[in-house]
Formats: sequence, structure tokens, C-alpha cells
Amino acid sequence: MSRLNAQETEQVAQLKAEQTAEQKTEQEYQWLDTMHQNIASSVNSSALWFDDFFALKDFDNREEAYGEARIRLGWEPRSRQLNEFETRIKISVKLPNLKNRADLVLSDYDDDRPNNDIQASGNNESVDKNRFSLAIRWRSSPDSGLSHRLGLGRRLQAFVKSRYRNSHLLSEKTNLRWETSAYLYSNDGLGANFSWQLDYNASTHSIFRWNNNYYFRDRTNDWLWQHSWQKLTQFNEKNALIAGIYIEGLSRPNYHLDEYLISLRWRKNTLRKWLFYEIEPFVLWRRDEQFSASYGIALRLEGYFGDI
Repeated sequence: MSRLNAQETEQVAQLKAEQTAEQKTEQEYQWLDTMHQNIASSVNSSALWFDDFFALKDFDNREEAYGEARIRLGWEPRSRQLNEFETRIKISVKLPNLKNRADLVLSDYDDDRPNNDIQASGNNESVDKNRFSLAIRWRSSPDSGLSHRLGLGRRLQAFVKSRYRNSHLLSEKTNLRWETSAYLYSNDGLGANFSWQLDYNASTHSIFRWNNNYYFRDRTNDWLWQHSWQKLTQFNEKNALIAGIYIEGLSRPNYHLDEYLISLRWRKNTLRKWLFYEIEPFVLWRRDEQFSASYGIALRLEGYFGDI
């Protein structure tokens, strides 16, 4: 009994120490809270401004427009290429005056490409052309898997896009997510995408993931394909590790491999609930570099500005 009491006392003491450390961290770095509040307030003000365009004078809507933003900064140096920098900004604005069936999405990257790829390994031409997108997204209901977009993207080309997403629980541990889309850009022409993701929950803290993506590009009349295999491990609420293998290629002039990559990504929540950093060492092999190994490390900082 005394041993149990000692263990309980030790656990209580450890919990108090962790709470004290968290309180101390909250008291420090007050400039982070100020920055977060200013950016979140600015995004919400923009949301209210956009929503006013669709307001009806005789209709009293008690729900206010809401905006959220994700900002990601990264440096991904590797041998033979030290100046690989990554900046990603995505702002979503909910418009309740359109019954939450439409929202405004602004980003400086094309969300057709996977979020988990490394910029140093991507198709540079595609990355350069897909830097900015501003669109109105519409759905028949807030939880509908079918959505449509109308806006500007890829160096201010007008575009329209329709996308459908769905998921299926194949077993207690296996889940399948898939999506397909078609779009038309004023200069680049037609394009299409089909992708699926298979997750296997090996344990409460570990997931095996298989990703497959196919992109048809009318401008070049070919398919860009990507496959990846990942293992995601969550150690606690603040630390996670992702080990992955990624391959990418094209269908013309024949179906061939352009590059492949292996990486180990550590993601940590730090200082505040909305702030994360990542450290990802990787090895990359590219066809235009005669598949000679290139060693690098990705360093990223990501902030979420909205309700936590």
C-alpha cells in the first residue's frame, strides 16, 4: 500500500511540475500571443468585409463570418542545391450569408499537389506556375463531398474546377479516402486529378499510409504520377514522427521514373498550441542529376491562426 501511495505521490508531483512548466511558458514569449492575436484579428476582419457583399439588408444573420490562416516557412537545403526555400500561406473565409455553402480560399500554392511533399523534390516548373490561387468554393451543403471553384490561379489565369471527395471504412483498422477532380485554366487548358489514400491503423499511436496521385495535364498531354509509403507514429500530443518513401514520374515519352526520395520527419508542437516546427532529413535521387544521391534537411515553422 505504501508503495502505491509513493507512486501516486510521484505522479501528482510530476503532473504539477508539467503544469508549472506550461504556465511558465505561457508567461514567456508574450510577443507570440500578440502576433497571433493581430493576425487572427486581421483575417477575421477580412472575412467580415467579404461577407458583407452577400448580406441582405432585411435579413438579420446572427452568425458572423469567420476566417482562418495557415502560414508555413521552410528552408530545405540539400547537396548541390542550398537555396531551396518554401513559403505556404492559405487563408479560408467562411461566408454565413451564403448559408455556409460557399467560402473564399486564398493560397500561394496549388492544393492539387500533396501537402507532404518536399519542395526540393517537386517538379520545379509546376511549383513555379502554381504559386497563387484565389477562388470562391461552393458546395450544396457544408458537409457535401462535391465542391466547385471559380477563381484565378497559375499566374492569374481564370479557372473553374470541380472536385469530389469520399471515404470508406473498409474494416475497423483500414480506411480508404479518394478524390477526383477536373479543371480548366484559360491558358493551360484542361486537367484532371485522381488520387486515393489507404490508411491502416496498426495501433492507437501508429498508422501505415499508402498514397497514390495521378495528374493529367492538357498543356503537355501527359500524366504526372506520385506514390508514397509512410509510417506515422505519435509519441504524445506534441510529438510525431513520419518515415516515408516517395517516387514521382511522367507518362511521356514513356512511363518512367523521374525521382525518388526517402525521409524521416519529426513534427513538434512547441511554445503554443498553434505553433509547430518540423525537422526532416532526406535523401533525394533525380533523373536530371543522373540519380546521384543528394543529401538534405528540411527545416520548417508552421503557425495556425484561428480558433484552437
